[in-house]
Amino acid sequence: MADHGSRLPPRLRKFIGTVALVVLVVTWALGAMALAQGRVTTLPGFWQFVAYVLLGTGWVLPAGWLIGWMLKYDRRPESL
Repeated sequence: MADHGSRLPPRLRKFIGTVALVVLVVTWALGAMALAQGRVTTLPGFWQFVAYVLLGTGWVLPAGWLIGWMLKYDRRPESL
């Protein structure tokens, strides 16, 4: 069995992850709004659609990685 002493406690890791997730979503939303107001409106229609899709869903990958980190080492071994 591996030594779990050097890892963050699950509650602290989840708290840090939750705060980071809120910061990520707020920052992403503000950045996406700034880009959408400035640069995206000058693009042709198809590229506007692509830009809006990417700006609207691009936060999912970093959020998924962050949630995976929050749940890391949280799985308990199955009892017999």
